Amino acid sequence: MQCPVCHNEVGPQNAFCNHCGASLAAAAPSAAPPEAAYVPPPPTYAPVPSGYAAPPSAASTGMSESSAAAVAYITFIPAIIFLVIEPYNKMPLVRFHSFQSIALAVVAFVLQVAVSIVGIAIAFIPFLGLLSLLFTLVHLALFVLFFVVWLMAILKASKGEWYKIPFIGDFALKQAQS
Repeated sequence: MQCPVCHNEVGPQNAFCNHCGASLAAAAPSAAPPEAAYVPPPPTYAPVPSGYAAPPSAASTGMSESSAAAVAYITFIPAIIFLVIEPYNKMPLVRFHSFQSIALAVVAFVLQVAVSIVGIAIAFIPFLGLLSLLFTLVHLALFVLFFVVWLMAILKASKGEWYKIPFIGDFALKQAQS
């Protein structure tokens, strides 16, 4: 037996064509073009195998571990949030980078304040006013240094690496493990 629409061979017991899904009840092809006569076959669903476990949905955790670790460096606020909210506070990589982000922000702030105080104090000493220009350059150098370290930390965290910033990384690792 042939399908009246696509002319493929079908079994006599079939009610629909296996190829195009057209009804086999009509013996003669209709005058309409084959596109108009197309009837989609009924959907078939494969049975779910026993012991099948659905993969965890992305909505259950939100971000991947490496994404959350990189986001922890965008100011210290996401780092604090990740240390408080589950499931991020259970992820070792996120905890490490969160603590490292907070420590980096604190060290950068303390060093900038210390340089500012020394620069202001020197500006008021007679004959040493020109040294205040030197402290402006020190501020700029510190800013560039911390910016480069911050960018490297974000890139390494986004790759899922345990990048330890010198002097700060060991402290962050101890905090993350406790």
